[in-house]
Amino acid sequence: MSSLDALTPIFKFLPEVKAPIHRQDFREKAKWTIVVLVLYYVLSLIPLYGLSSGAVDQFAQLRAVMAGSFGSILTLGIGPIITASIVLQLLVGAKLLNLDLSTHHDKALFQSTQKILAIIFTIFEAAVLVFTGSLTPIDNSYLGVIFLQLLIGAILILYLDEVVSKWGFGSGIGLFIAAGVAEQIMVGTFNFIPEASGALPGIIPGFIQGLVTGSPDFSVLIPLIATIGVFLVAVYGESMRVEIPISQGQVRGHGRVRGAVGKYPLKFIYASNMPVILTSALLVNVSLLASMFQKLGWPILGKVEGGRAVSGAALYLSTPNQLSLIYTNPIRVIIYAIFFLACCILFSWLWVEISGLNAKEVSKKLYQSGIQIPGFRSSKRQLYKIMKKYIPALTVLGGLFVGILAFGADLTGALGGGTGVLLTVGIVYRLYEEIAQEQLMDMHPALRKFLGQ
Repeated sequence: MSSLDALTPIFKFLPEVKAPIHRQDFREKAKWTIVVLVLYYVLSLIPLYGLSSGAVDQFAQLRAVMAGSFGSILTLGIGPIITASIVLQLLVGAKLLNLDLSTHHDKALFQSTQKILAIIFTIFEAAVLVFTGSLTPIDNSYLGVIFLQLLIGAILILYLDEVVSKWGFGSGIGLFIAAGVAEQIMVGTFNFIPEASGALPGIIPGFIQGLVTGSPDFSVLIPLIATIGVFLVAVYGESMRVEIPISQGQVRGHGRVRGAVGKYPLKFIYASNMPVILTSALLVNVSLLASMFQKLGWPILGKVEGGRAVSGAALYLSTPNQLSLIYTNPIRVIIYAIFFLACCILFSWLWVEISGLNAKEVSKKLYQSGIQIPGFRSSKRQLYKIMKKYIPALTVLGGLFVGILAFGADLTGALGGGTGVLLTVGIVYRLYEEIAQEQLMDMHPALRKFLGQ
């Protein structure tokens, strides 16, 4: 029994999105995904009532990763959900919580606890933003109103994520990140609405304006070029994999015929993009804590002015998004890079362990399915030895790869944030794979039974 069982009475009071009891087809899943996406865009356009024009976006550099819209009721975005996930993953990874996430009972405990923690972190983050002055109200009497709106928006995101996870394609978190980044890229590239100075803010309209006036500035194209570069490298990384030859032996407890030969693919980006999401959420909370301590008169993490860190740990752990920082403040860039990459590797390992993708669990599932490696004796131990040869290395290298790519893209000022573009590529790639698989199974129902669905 886990220590989290003591929270079961509290879990009963939490609203829950019920999973479908019937088999969903492609159209139904697509319908729910589109409905939630439209609701997300609508909510992002609802402004915070009582917010003054002097409010500062403290998380502007990580806005794409947070999948929120500053100044709206979705200002917090998915930040509380990811923070709750980080805390629980660290507790499970350190064995402080004894959970076996391969069992339905423990997995349900994990998800319910994450929901409670997400609500707690919503309250904490909303309170910090409101009472430290980041979200300045037009009058102090609106402090409570703004706090309540932030709370409602974050809880709506929490349950919209659950709807997508159970009724749609992929996850709500991924869908919201991709939607936010796509919007930023489109606006940043094609925005032709002139500013007060008469300049066109979009990269392409601005560049064309420079050509027409006879003073083209090619440096404005760097963010667009960086975005395209990150996109291409991320797609290449997603397509790389190690393919282990396998054959179908006898399924445990069944009499399946031996001889079917195939390949078991292990993706290079083995832990997906979760390490970058979790690392970015961690950095958001460093900035939050710095603001809170500064407000209390203890700037132990550094000072924050105008929504930006200006000194201390908060400065060195804030995302460097200008190439010039390599020359003007190389120490900051180096410290941030070391911390960011180390966290990506750590969270990559934790995610693989917690999600049941480690060598032990994979070899166990393959053995139970009657899979063996041609030329080797059929045994769980042999499968484990072969998987252990590849999976730990792919876990570290994949986490390091996505970390380097996200860091480099952020440094060059890629549209939507380098981290955001990287995440979006991975999210869309996996969404495409899931949709293609669903369509294939709708066309050939026998495949669904073969895949155990």
